[in-house]
Amino acid sequence: MLEALNPQPQDKILQLIAMFREDKRDGKIDLGVGVYKDATGLTPVMRAVKAAEKKIWEAETTKTYTALAGEPGYNAALSGLILGEGYGDRLASASTPGGTGALRQGFELARLANPDLKVWLSAPTWPNHPSILKFLKIEMAEYRYFDVATSGVDFDAMLADLDGVKEGDLVLLHGCCHNPTGANLTMAQWDQVIALLQAKKAVPMVDLAYQGFGDGLDADAEATRKVAAAFPEVIIAASCSKNFGIYRERAGLVIALSSADRKAVVQANLNFLNRQTYSFPPDHGARIVTTILEDAALTADWKAELEETRLNMLNLRVQLAEELRKASNSDRFDFVAHHRGMFSRLGLSEAQVNRLREEHAVYMVGDSRINIAGLNKDTVPVLAKAIASVL
Repeated sequence: MLEALNPQPQDKILQLIAMFREDKRDGKIDLGVGVYKDATGLTPVMRAVKAAEKKIWEAETTKTYTALAGEPGYNAALSGLILGEGYGDRLASASTPGGTGALRQGFELARLANPDLKVWLSAPTWPNHPSILKFLKIEMAEYRYFDVATSGVDFDAMLADLDGVKEGDLVLLHGCCHNPTGANLTMAQWDQVIALLQAKKAVPMVDLAYQGFGDGLDADAEATRKVAAAFPEVIIAASCSKNFGIYRERAGLVIALSSADRKAVVQANLNFLNRQTYSFPPDHGARIVTTILEDAALTADWKAELEETRLNMLNLRVQLAEELRKASNSDRFDFVAHHRGMFSRLGLSEAQVNRLREEHAVYMVGDSRINIAGLNKDTVPVLAKAIASVL
């Protein structure tokens, strides 16, 4: 049987990681993988996470299964962090293995409700979005999002494409810190997108993987909250990998908002999907998040360290934009300072990206997406000079 299997295409980011590890040159720079790194190149364990794990270790008395949808305390705490108060009567949720698990369960839930589902994705988007949908054999469509000429949002094109959305279609939106471009909608633009999707009777789905990495915890949730308040049905896929720094613990949450009289049915379907996919969700990462959010002192310390992380990335953006202006003698890269989150797409050709890797040991994805958090104040000018040399 197994001899009938065909090779699967390699994940480009994972392939890039392997190439970076095999490179023996000193001073190599990894801007590919999407994890936060401090100035020493380490992805640190946050102080509040360490403290929470100690509390868990001291108090935990069992390793038995959690509930099918995860611990209610985790679901409530993370839902509250994302949406605030006022959704309890229409909110169903399920704990998932990371944000990817939340996306998968969200897509599966939508398909259970609509077997003829079509999902609209931004062009470009995180490559795992279309990969999951293709695997699930769910129909896809794209709406234009990024303007290569300005390195900003091509909003007119976005609205023009979304005008083709039909009733019952699912439209995937990035809640903040758009991956891979770093270019975000303004709140006024969000209002226009919401109005258009309301008129089309579409269902929005928000991927919120970077809350706290852009403009702050509440600011980064503002668009998601606008969407939640505007539609009778909303799906949200959230991740704790970045803002709590617990990547390997796989803590995510899928939220489904409906009407009060449908909440129980929606929750039962989320429970069913968990049971079919992995039965009970992992608990350690979720328990870390719950412990932090239910302890005022730990919450304050977590927020303070998250803000340090956010400001560090903003400072690196400003520094990189300035160094690129000097090195290239142009303002073509000024947009880097205005993007938000971990990523920006630089607008380099694949040939230029290859030259950066081969000649300067600078590793980035082929579409020139870089992870800002892969830099530090010393490597920023090195990168700027390398980029200028291949222009």
